[in-house]
Amino acid sequence: MTPIDRIVFGDNQFFGINHMSQDKAQAQAERFADLDNIFAVYQNAFDAGIRAVMLNSNQRAVEICDRFRARKSDYPNIAWYPSIPYPHKYANLVAEKGMVGALQSLLFSGGAKSALGKLAQGAMATVSLDAVRMMKMLVDQEMSIFEGLDVRVVFLQNIVVDLVLGFDIAEPFVEYCKQIRKKYGATPGFITQNLPFLRTKLIEWGIDDVVICASINKIGYLMSPGREEYERVLAVNDPARYQVMAMSTLASGAVPAPEAYDYINGLNIQSVVFGASSRGNIEQTVKLIRQ
Repeated sequence: MTPIDRIVFGDNQFFGINHMSQDKAQAQAERFADLDNIFAVYQNAFDAGIRAVMLNSNQRAVEICDRFRARKSDYPNIAWYPSIPYPHKYANLVAEKGMVGALQSLLFSGGAKSALGKLAQGAMATVSLDAVRMMKMLVDQEMSIFEGLDVRVVFLQNIVVDLVLGFDIAEPFVEYCKQIRKKYGATPGFITQNLPFLRTKLIEWGIDDVVICASINKIGYLMSPGREEYERVLAVNDPARYQVMAMSTLASGAVPAPEAYDYINGLNIQSVVFGASSRGNIEQTVKLIRQ
């Protein structure tokens, strides 16, 4: 299994996501409405030695990826870790255009040639009620944003992973992994709020060589069923089968950074994804993780 990057730079700060303060979230959303401000932060991350980026497939991701593609010579070689789908994008489309209008918007977003192929596939999927085929279409739609970039791992968002996991059906997970490996030459990844249960089911279904991303922090924030169970599972986990990436390591600011990474660095974790908006915080976090 190809090792993943130890440090991955996340994107929540760019899109007004702050679980502790709505005021901070709003201030960040206003600041990063300007694409130049986003890239100033990316530059700070690259200057600190980070060479991997996780990006949600929302509307802003399109212009971010466009700039990276257009100015490749300005940036170091970056490994990409897309996170798909971005649920708010679909919710907003349905609210704005209705279910049919949202579907048309997705089908025709790539131009006539792309739309005809998607329309044929979509019709077949609808007639046969083929949920797996429809899933693959949506994956392809999301991944078109990252075309031409060095994609290493493609993460399926926890809102999908944990929902499907609840139905205890292996096929969507198996087919997703096949599609990501075959079509995109990348490693499949799953974001979850229940790492122990997901890992148990992956073992049961014979799904190996994937990355699991989950909230892992000292106070058990967003860790179901609890921190102790995570620690037990991580202690016996084999990274050759399941590499683990930790997110929410600061528990949305509840744990000071030195304390947070002292805890994280003592666990069997292969990677950390974090977001920050200032040069000082980025440099401090990188230093703490590398200790």
